Amino acid sequence: MCAHRFLIFIFVLTLLVVAGAFAMFQFGGQVLLKTATPKGHFEAKAAGDGPEYSEPASWVARPGKADDPSTWHPDHFVPNAFRGDAAIFYIHPTTYLERDRWNAPLKLGGDSDFRTRLFTRSQASAFNGAGEIWAPHYRQAAYGAFLLDSADARAALDLAYGDVAAAFDRFVIESKDRPIILAGHSQGSLHLLRLLKDKVADKPIARRIVAAYVVGWPISRAADLPALGLPACTAAADSRCILSWMSFAAPAKADLVLSTYKGSAGFAGGKRKREDVLCVNPVSGTIDGAGAAADNPGTLVPTADLQTATLAAQQVGAHCDHGLLMIDGTIPALGPYVLPGNNYHVYDYALFWGAIRRDAERRLASWKQ
Repeated sequence: MCAHRFLIFIFVLTLLVVAGAFAMFQFGGQVLLKTATPKGHFEAKAAGDGPEYSEPASWVARPGKADDPSTWHPDHFVPNAFRGDAAIFYIHPTTYLERDRWNAPLKLGGDSDFRTRLFTRSQASAFNGAGEIWAPHYRQAAYGAFLLDSADARAALDLAYGDVAAAFDRFVIESKDRPIILAGHSQGSLHLLRLLKDKVADKPIARRIVAAYVVGWPISRAADLPALGLPACTAAADSRCILSWMSFAAPAKADLVLSTYKGSAGFAGGKRKREDVLCVNPVSGTIDGAGAAADNPGTLVPTADLQTATLAAQQVGAHCDHGLLMIDGTIPALGPYVLPGNNYHVYDYALFWGAIRRDAERRLASWKQ
């Protein structure tokens, strides 16, 4: 990747993480709205034909697919002997940064495709010790859809969710009776919440869920959890439960993320409150917990060209504080994508990659018992 292209990539990825971190929350800045809002009105046909999830081409990752980014490991990483039989369904965050339409086409090219594979490689790979991974291409909502509360924006999100729901239906068929791990980030976590409400809660499949990793998106314990069919994970050995966290360093300023979260309508119908944001610590595996840096098996430290990464062990710990996951220890040089307010949204998985891997394997073993 040449220097010029890499600088452009830094700029557009910054826009990406802004969109993902503050998804669906209206926040200030007429300039941002003007530069982010897709042109014209939502038209489903502008995104092209819908996916056919019986075809391998409709998946970023799936068992047997050539050049599957979810099978990646960090340089010099040696997996342990554990090899799980879970089926993992992973939903990637926003990777389409254009303004030409409200939803991305299925066939991405250039940097959009690079970003999709990058996130699948660096996030979904944390689960490949627990089993095989399915990650769908979907007609994701363009990043501008998250900055507005409009009929166009809602329609774009609904279209994206429709694809994810169809992919999940196919995944359920192909996974047969295997235990299931669900995971997402940012826009992917929003769609995952809807999946839990629509297709898991009060359904027989809920018994097959090992855990749901709803990362980079706030969840209300009172206004959301009762509608999702699974409780929060309270202990490291829990299964059939939900984990969620949003990573910040001190001094944290989360008002931009949570100011309009407060008072918004939850999935269970109540109003969300600032003080009831769910935080499950990926290092300790406990709700409102603390985990020392010495107990974190590894943080992903990327190379400058983002082509691969190494694992830095026992450097980053974390503790939950009023719904935020506060980073402790020494943060390695991860890159220039930290958001204002010391928001480490784009690194929600990378900071705790080794801990997430261990957590998934541990919860799978508990589920089997």
